[in-house]
Amino acid sequence: MLTKIITEGTTRVEVPVPDETSSFPPSSAAVFYNPAMRMNRDIAVAAIACFSRNNPDYTYLDALSASGIRGLRIANEIGLNTTMSDWEETSFELIRRNIELNSLTNCTAIKRNANVVMLDNSFDIIDLDPFGTPAPFLDAACFSTKRLLCVTATDTAPLCGAHKKAGIRNYAAVPLKTEYYPEMGVRILMGAVARTLTKYDKAMMPLLSYASAHYVRIFSAMKKGIKEADGCLESMGFVLHCFNCGARDWKYGLAAHIKEECPVCGHKTSLAGPLWLGGLHDKDFCGEVSGEIEKRGFKEAQKLILTCRDEIDIPLHYDYHKICKALGLTAMPTDELIVALRKRGFRASRTHFSGISFKTDAGMEEISKTVLELAKKYKQQD
Repeated sequence: MLTKIITEGTTRVEVPVPDETSSFPPSSAAVFYNPAMRMNRDIAVAAIACFSRNNPDYTYLDALSASGIRGLRIANEIGLNTTMSDWEETSFELIRRNIELNSLTNCTAIKRNANVVMLDNSFDIIDLDPFGTPAPFLDAACFSTKRLLCVTATDTAPLCGAHKKAGIRNYAAVPLKTEYYPEMGVRILMGAVARTLTKYDKAMMPLLSYASAHYVRIFSAMKKGIKEADGCLESMGFVLHCFNCGARDWKYGLAAHIKEECPVCGHKTSLAGPLWLGGLHDKDFCGEVSGEIEKRGFKEAQKLILTCRDEIDIPLHYDYHKICKALGLTAMPTDELIVALRKRGFRASRTHFSGISFKTDAGMEEISKTVLELAKKYKQQD
């Protein structure tokens, strides 16, 4: 295996040189390393630095380490006691070399199955960053983690409804392929994590959840207790989507009473869930992470985190261009629609899920009226 030494953040890492003939991402390489996930790792460093700021003794597990780049950065750039686990011999040896390369004394490399490591030990912070679905590792991670669980999922097709049967198998939830499919993926994953945590009398407390490019990522603190776990389940529920008119609704509860008829156009709705209907972010935490990102110079991640901070806590965003197309209109600036909705008494904001999407507590009928009024105003100005 050919390798090279790169620098990410302030950490030097020996990584495999990909075969020029191989596909991307190089999942079949002897050791997996994805340079496109740098922003994901930058945000992890900033978020975990904020979470552990007053607790430098927290322990951190990089459960599926591969080259070790994620755990190495946490150990080197934050200083936490870090365990890196991978059961592949090539990865294990590479991790050990990378620990020596950075002269780290707060790192331990383990050559074991990730589930065994988590079931045999507990950690304050666990980070799951698999290639594909994290589903096979969720039970052990939710059992083992004491304070913060960080999860990446790159199986966006099953999560977002493109591969529905795989989504049902992996997450015990029905996904729908809608215009808000990135948020569908985030909420399906969060729902799976929340339900798994409650089995161990733990409640999910989301700090930061986002979708970016080809993956979904969540950071969740937790509270221990039966009462807290029961309360967490109250944020679970189902989404009803009308593919005829674009209207959507949601019902809280794992045993919710569902009406199949769309209240707007009368067509039959499609059901998604169970999934998480609670908040995606803690605004104060996002503000702290933004400050940490600025301090560390992670410029690429700043816009994403600030948009997450400013999003309103309403499930399911709208695709502005799709609405305009259905109304036979050319899309006006998104910010002007948001202002117009606010003037009508609704909450509205941009969303990190898409540059042409927005969130609001207005229903489809009110949104359509607002868009038509905005179009009329533009026509009069012309």
